[in-house]
Amino acid sequence: MRVHRLAAWITLPVTVALTIAACDTGGLTPVAGTVVGSAVTIGIAEPEHLIPSDTVESNGFQVISSLYTPLVRFDDSGKPVLDQAAAASITTKDNKVWMVKLKDGFTFHNGQKVTADSYIKAWNFGAYGPNAQIGTDFYSRIQGYDAMQSSTSKKPKATKLSGVKKIDDLTIQITLSAPFAEFEKVLGYNVFYPLPDAAYAADGTLTTAYEDNPIGDGPFQIKGSWNHNQSIDVIAYPDYPLDKPKVNEVDFKIYQDQDTMYADLQAGELDIEPQIPSDKLASAQVDLGDRLKQTPSSYFAYISVPTWEAAYKNVDVRRAISMAIDRQQIIDKIFQGSYAPATSWVSPVVEGARANTCGDACKYNPVAAKQLYQAAKGPNKIQLYYNADGGHKEWVDAVCNQLAKNLAVQCVGSPVVQLADLRKQARAHSLKGLLRSAWAFDYPSIEDYLTPLYKAGAASNDSDYDSPEFEQAIKQADGASDEATAIKGYQKAEDIIAQDMPTIPMWFKQNIYGYSTSMKNVDMDLFANVNVMTLERN
Repeated sequence: MRVHRLAAWITLPVTVALTIAACDTGGLTPVAGTVVGSAVTIGIAEPEHLIPSDTVESNGFQVISSLYTPLVRFDDSGKPVLDQAAAASITTKDNKVWMVKLKDGFTFHNGQKVTADSYIKAWNFGAYGPNAQIGTDFYSRIQGYDAMQSSTSKKPKATKLSGVKKIDDLTIQITLSAPFAEFEKVLGYNVFYPLPDAAYAADGTLTTAYEDNPIGDGPFQIKGSWNHNQSIDVIAYPDYPLDKPKVNEVDFKIYQDQDTMYADLQAGELDIEPQIPSDKLASAQVDLGDRLKQTPSSYFAYISVPTWEAAYKNVDVRRAISMAIDRQQIIDKIFQGSYAPATSWVSPVVEGARANTCGDACKYNPVAAKQLYQAAKGPNKIQLYYNADGGHKEWVDAVCNQLAKNLAVQCVGSPVVQLADLRKQARAHSLKGLLRSAWAFDYPSIEDYLTPLYKAGAASNDSDYDSPEFEQAIKQADGASDEATAIKGYQKAEDIIAQDMPTIPMWFKQNIYGYSTSMKNVDMDLFANVNVMTLERN
């Protein structure tokens, strides 16, 4: 996901939803200082999960980021800050042993006090292999993680992270297996949120009801429960100890297609559309006027190649496909010139990002592409999978048309109904073709564009890439004593990705969003999330 991200898998959200009666607070007390009235509505697609350690895509993260408080937040330059965060301090002397001091006064939405135990128990649950949490890899640097995993039917040797120790009710000591200078940033990711005692069943797993009725420690609490494929409604939590939101209620309306979402925005039945559909970008300038906004994003769009498939094992096949795509033409015609062609694997908003690490392989050269493809004996038919609820059909068809023309192959865009389903199939490596992929950072670090996507066995390694050389480069960078040295090491790791091309860079995206006439102070962050704390009604 991530920010996080954004766990961070991004879709262009879309959905159909129920209208909530204005001013209905469902029996919950309005927060002092908030404006009580009709709920602010934000369009999303159906999330895959709402459990922090199981949420690695953007729709779920948009929701849970309103329900929980991260240990760390980030300023506009991507530096960790503790203002409006749950941690009072995060310190280390050697980048291996970290001390986290919690702010006092946080409570879960059921009134339970948030303590060190609330975090430690949640992390142990997320890290324990049999619980099969998608975000479990983010605990892997903590000492004792390996003992909690099992590749056989036998239970793991341990049920708790030996590297996590409670010092007192508000202090946690975390010992890593090896020094990692970026760990403070990692702590800002949603897998490190706490969980209340009410989340757990008697056997230590989560109750079946918890995901539909999550209890967090954030500025909003859930109202009712997750109404699947329709809406997730949240209302301001009156006992939140930090800055309060300016609106009392937010309804995340779930859509199945972006066109319906945009029609609702125009009709005044939706307040915020986080991503304007590509086929509406031209008309939106007239439809929305100054309510059409564009802000920086960490979003990186790319195509994952199934390196385990014989047809794509030859790196020259992957290079040829990349060279056969005219990114700028697609951006100009479909995205109204609002994106930038990606010539590297790291978003330019991140410190350490470099342009043109892809070299000639990302330059449009159809003649050379065809020669290389034929020499490498690329497949005669290419399938490009994408989620139908994300507004991707137009550009996927454009890519297929270019590949068909420039490589003399048959190319077919293959839709999967929902992002949640696409992600399940991607993790199972059951899609025997190219895969539309995207990443917004979980935390602002060049490392986050590398380890989660290319480490062997990582949940988001859709190409099933496995390179000992890459792993060694990452390990050396992780152990660097300072950020500047670490960045150079991660750049070396990106150079290895450039040689092997398990993925094909496409473009770096901006947040292009719109909102209704009744809203003001609508902002989206680098994680491609609507900032629910700044929202106000006119």
